[in-house]
Amino acid sequence: MYNIAVIPGDGIGKEVVEATLKVLDKLPIEFNYTHAVAGDECKENCGEALPDETIQIAKDADAVLFGAAGETAADVIVRLRHELETFVNLRPVKSVQPEKYGNIDFMIVRENTEDLYIGDEEKTPEGAIARKKVTKKASEKICDYAFKYAVDTNRSKVTAVHKANVLKISDGLFKKTFYEVAENYPDIESNDFYVDATAMYLITNPLDFEVIVTSNLYGDILSDEGAGLVGGLGMIPSANIGDNNGLFEPVHGSAPDIAGKLIANPAATILSACMMLDYLGESEQARRVEEVLIDVIQEAKVVTPDLGGNASTYEMAEYIASKL
Repeated sequence: MYNIAVIPGDGIGKEVVEATLKVLDKLPIEFNYTHAVAGDECKENCGEALPDETIQIAKDADAVLFGAAGETAADVIVRLRHELETFVNLRPVKSVQPEKYGNIDFMIVRENTEDLYIGDEEKTPEGAIARKKVTKKASEKICDYAFKYAVDTNRSKVTAVHKANVLKISDGLFKKTFYEVAENYPDIESNDFYVDATAMYLITNPLDFEVIVTSNLYGDILSDEGAGLVGGLGMIPSANIGDNNGLFEPVHGSAPDIAGKLIANPAATILSACMMLDYLGESEQARRVEEVLIDVIQEAKVVTPDLGGNASTYEMAEYIASKL
């Protein structure tokens, strides 16, 4: 039995998480779910966006399935990643409709503990200052993870993304460390691009990328751009991995404009659950779910409006579950 902390959060997070549990419950795996609260509604009701009880539930679990956070995202998901010491954020950009979007398939390996996301800001007489943190230790760890990921998944190239021509000290350190780590993987091709150039190359030649390793802010931005290449944010899952914890969440936010309408695409959360299954050592079941999801999307009969159908979030999930 696996003990899973379930944190639906805000908006459509509640809907897509419930839909995903319908799919997981069809698998020949025993899960014990412990539900916990976090987010805007939680802050309004109990005075804090991420209660200590929720953090402890997450730490005690074998894995955490998270939905979405609204305005309190920095206080919830960013802090939760920190509390669970998840140093890597994996964001796969993969087309499940190759006839529509091409055979796009690359992984963004995002450093999860540093950069501007440490939230070190202060007001000044002129405005404000935000400090960017980059250390050699964290850079080595994330770059090594990216190369190991390439080896483990039979990928042949790792690309570092930075802005070392302007941020010569901080991003310069990241770039230098990347090539030092690359020397340990002579069979894997290594190259690097500036982040602005990468934004263009993802549009003009996305098939050129296999594994991208980058810092926190760039990884966040580029993964949303990647979502646009394969059908939108409803298609992109993510995994936050640490030495002792795993936190799994869709890349999309709480989408308050459609919350409650039951039209949110559950695919990103279901795919996040597949990454959770991989983390738990249940890769065979992860591939089963993934293959059925892809078949359902390509069939396009029982899918949500963003995928060209008229099914509700739960109808799509139940249809996927029925095919398992």
